[in-house]
Amino acid sequence: MRFCFIIEEEYRNDPMPMVVADQLLQWGHVVDLLEPQDTVTCLSDMHLQNYDAYVLKTVADGPGLSILEAAEAVGIPTINNPRAIRLVRDKAVAAAFAHAHGLPIPPTYFVAHPRLLKQIPPEDYPIVVKPSNGSSCRGIYRLDRPEDLDALVIAEPEDSFFLAQRYAENTGFDIKIYVTGQEVYAAIAKKSPLHAEVAEEFIPLTPQLRKLTLDIGKIFGLDIYGIDVVETPQGLAVLDINDFPSFGRVPGAVRRVAEYILHAAKRAEINRQARSKKHGRRLSVHEANELSASPGERPGLTPYTLSDRSTNREKIHDEHLSYYG
Repeated sequence: MRFCFIIEEEYRNDPMPMVVADQLLQWGHVVDLLEPQDTVTCLSDMHLQNYDAYVLKTVADGPGLSILEAAEAVGIPTINNPRAIRLVRDKAVAAAFAHAHGLPIPPTYFVAHPRLLKQIPPEDYPIVVKPSNGSSCRGIYRLDRPEDLDALVIAEPEDSFFLAQRYAENTGFDIKIYVTGQEVYAAIAKKSPLHAEVAEEFIPLTPQLRKLTLDIGKIFGLDIYGIDVVETPQGLAVLDINDFPSFGRVPGAVRRVAEYILHAAKRAEINRQARSKKHGRRLSVHEANELSASPGERPGLTPYTLSDRSTNREKIHDEHLSYYG
């Protein structure tokens, strides 16, 4: 099978998703890399490219999502679905969508500028303030009472928007759960940005955690994702939803993610063949010639090989070998 991995600049030197690309290569599949910050992307013949799927681990507001949306629009399978990524990448949209579908998420306000935090009702304190496009637990602040606003110094850019969520007492650590398709991996206790250090360890994956996790995937339409939840006196509360997380310390994560990508691509190919048979569509000579060309010969695409690991990426992968169990 043939895959195009869109590599955002922020993840160029990270193990994920390149370790997955390595795994697919080792299994005999073809991988092209597309780095949108460094090269143009030809959209004119995207509908003729014979990829089995486009794969993206994106950043908020990164260019890769536009390319993924273009691929999905012309009928090429994508992992994850671009609409699902949009839903979770903007935390304001994700909060509204989650509330509308009855998910246990704290009461949430959208705040266009920090000065507007003074409008939050006192009865909603304590509150947690975080960027609406945030990631990696950056820029999170807890305010116990309205008077704390006077001392608040927010380091995020002036053009950032924010969420203010009611804080709920909890066990003092976040629970991270990773998913591919319908496979839910063991829950991991991780440090909360609002609490002291905790020993990172696996904890029991209860039926309640499993059901909530799968419900989120179904509601948002995600294939590969992770969630952050906490246990409160009122039950579980969802703090964050991430498309294509790093799967840190999940045993066998690389193989599992790669297997799911293959499964999703094969399923999409079966559906495509069924649609083509139903409509009796045949390729034109021009289309057949275009499809016979190597995608790596098109502008912006770089064929990826295991030998590409010989420089910086090999060092990165070796350093993170134990990261994935």
